[in-house]
Amino acid sequence: MITSLLVANRGEIACRVFRTCAELGVSTVAVHSDPDADALHTRTADAAVRLPGAAPADTYLRGELVVKAALAAGADAVHPGYGFLSENADFARAVQGAGLTWIGPPPEAIEAMASKTRAKDLMAKAGVPLLAPVDPATATEADLPLLLKAAAGGGGRGMRVVRELAHLEDELTAAAAEARSAFGDGEVFAEPYVERGRHIEVQVLADTHGTVWALGTRDCSLQRRHQKVIEEAPAPGLPDGLRTSLHAAATAAARAVGYVGAGTVEFLVDTEGRAYFLEMNTRLQVEHPVTEAVFGVDLVALQIRIAEGEPLPAEPPAPSGHAVEARLYAEDPAQDWQPQTGPLHALEIPEEPGLRLDTGYVGGDTVGIHYDPMLAKVVARAPTRAEAVRKLARALVRARVHGPVTNRDLLVASLRHPDFMSGHQDTGFYDRHLAALTEEQPGEELAAVAAALADAARRGSRFGGGWRNVPSQPQTKSYSGHEVRYRRDRDGWDAEGVDRVVSVAPDRVTLEVAGVRKRFLIEVHGDRVYVDTPTGSHALTPDPRFPDPTARTAPGSLLAPMPGTVVRIAEGLAEGSRVVAGQPLLWLEAMKMEHRVSAPASGTLTALHVAPGRQVEVGALLAVVQEAQEAQEEPEA
Repeated sequence: MITSLLVANRGEIACRVFRTCAELGVSTVAVHSDPDADALHTRTADAAVRLPGAAPADTYLRGELVVKAALAAGADAVHPGYGFLSENADFARAVQGAGLTWIGPPPEAIEAMASKTRAKDLMAKAGVPLLAPVDPATATEADLPLLLKAAAGGGGRGMRVVRELAHLEDELTAAAAEARSAFGDGEVFAEPYVERGRHIEVQVLADTHGTVWALGTRDCSLQRRHQKVIEEAPAPGLPDGLRTSLHAAATAAARAVGYVGAGTVEFLVDTEGRAYFLEMNTRLQVEHPVTEAVFGVDLVALQIRIAEGEPLPAEPPAPSGHAVEARLYAEDPAQDWQPQTGPLHALEIPEEPGLRLDTGYVGGDTVGIHYDPMLAKVVARAPTRAEAVRKLARALVRARVHGPVTNRDLLVASLRHPDFMSGHQDTGFYDRHLAALTEEQPGEELAAVAAALADAARRGSRFGGGWRNVPSQPQTKSYSGHEVRYRRDRDGWDAEGVDRVVSVAPDRVTLEVAGVRKRFLIEVHGDRVYVDTPTGSHALTPDPRFPDPTARTAPGSLLAPMPGTVVRIAEGLAEGSRVVAGQPLLWLEAMKMEHRVSAPASGTLTALHVAPGRQVEVGALLAVVQEAQEAQEEPEA
């Protein structure tokens, strides 16, 4: 029996595993980097062991330190979570070699599926359908579009879509460099890119006694940068025959490698309903809660029981209802998905039946630059898909998320988009709809009115408040470009753009507009004002009365859009180089994602202030491009 378990991970998944351990009576051990010394997973565990350093390569990816931590803390088992070392066969062997129980598949099964190219060969022998590989060296226009993929690892790293042969060589170089940086293996392969395909996966669970369960399907088609955003179970609209064949193919894949524990077999389904094997993830998936909700199981508890040698029942439980999960990221979808950092003042999801929150953060924590930008997963379960989608959208709308910019509004707009509501989603969803989905949400002008009135009440209470016997002059305040005019006298408050100001307090305002009463909750943190309503939330910034002259930068200046590390400079780039508009100049890595910084215009690179390995803060000057003059003025005669 397992009595003490170390989770070789951080954040949300560590907290998730600890929750099940508490229910099973298993004591818990966390490992933490220096930035995570006071993180939620560190605070939640019964014991914690420091991994000195900050970067994943120095901490969570140091398998020997993790094993040493487990032994020092008296743990008798290790759960890898997902990411980091979860699909590292050498780490699994090291855990077992230290006399600890490994909560995962055999190292041989991990190795068999670790390389996507080797896994495809294995699946071909097992009769699982595959996309035919394409040799990049001999690719022609007829092979386009192509998808380049890293042979090792996952999570969207090292993946590129190529639509023009002229770009193939550069994209191969970039994909290989990213794969080498992320996984230590620069092998990249190419296969046909399936337009408007659906990402469908099957959850498998296998014990040591020969039983393999196929726990239904999940649809994970809504993705950004090849990383999942919204997932659901079961996958909607699949014909019974296709669903049965996917279950059979997933079971065959698990048996082909002698799989034990929880794993996921991923497929791409084209518009004709043909399914092709993508890869097998030899670990628990981020989106496992939707399967748990539909089948009424605890996959982590089952992982632990399987590791203890318990057999599974011959058949899995019957599924019931529908579940949808949304990943709440600290990122700005309207700004090329740039990750966001800083204090998280509040993270609250309504506590209602059918809702679940998995998170590694609480209000008061700080979102740093070193790790994944996911703040939380919000899951809704209901008897039907339509009800689950509606419940999840409502929960996100009513959530209090104060701090870094998030994708919350995008998630709500996605869930309410007609294509998604009808079950007609595919992996190109955001390519087609992102611009419309990131338009300014309605209601910001009213939110600005509420913020201005609350600010006036706050200042009034601070300085004694009260009303004057003579009508006050109209006051003006501007938030995020919205100018608000209001006044207060013996009769109360009045504001332009509303029928009636019902009530005003420093933290709450009620307005009446077109006969409808609307409530606003206001909270101020630094220079940000957060306005929450039952129908949406807004983060506003008071506009300065006078422009800040220090905010000006020289024309052509390239500023760091986020804090991060410079990982690459374009080959041959130096001061004096000629560049063209849109040409990639350098790459920043932040929160496990690479971000390309391109030339804003054609011209000459007159300054380059960074080099690979340099860490930069947001707004740091990276380089300067002097724009070329399109024409010279004719000299006077």
